[in-house]
Amino acid sequence: MNNVLKERIFPTGQTLQIVQGDITIEEVDVIVNAANEQLAHGGGVAWAISKKGGAAIQRESDDWVRKHGPVPHAHPAWTSGGLLPAKYVIHAVGPVWGDGDEDAKLAAAVRGCLRVADELKLQSIALPAISTGIFGFPKGRAANIIFRTIAHYFDDHPESGVKLVRIVLFDSATIDAFMDVWKEWDA
Repeated sequence: MNNVLKERIFPTGQTLQIVQGDITIEEVDVIVNAANEQLAHGGGVAWAISKKGGAAIQRESDDWVRKHGPVPHAHPAWTSGGLLPAKYVIHAVGPVWGDGDEDAKLAAAVRGCLRVADELKLQSIALPAISTGIFGFPKGRAANIIFRTIAHYFDDHPESGVKLVRIVLFDSATIDAFMDVWKEWDA
């Protein structure tokens, strides 16, 4: 069972939550996979989502890459949710720390996820801490960018149909970093 740790309701009516738990059990319209540009779901969150969601997710991901090419930061791919409770999976490509312009790339990936959710006419989305695992993005820095990007998206798109954004965090180091930034951000 996932546990809501913090919640904020924006002036535009959307709710942002920090959740401790497993993104693969989220009962939302769409979950976000922290993917690589080839959508090869071999490790981390991507592996967990692909494993629990079944072969359809990797098959649809392979089809996406064949049709559209490598996935850029600002334009995530999406597939069905396969066997997951979520109807869809958005495959967001976050930056690898050290590749340059990482902050802008992470913000573009988060904005892209929200845009795709709106294009699919979805109301709820769950995101992991994109790029903070094997891609090495500093957790606190990522938290600040993710929080700000979500807030700016709703400021810029008050008509958004997305009503609930859940940032689902698994390990204690990531939870601690996001909670520390939340305290500063919420002050």
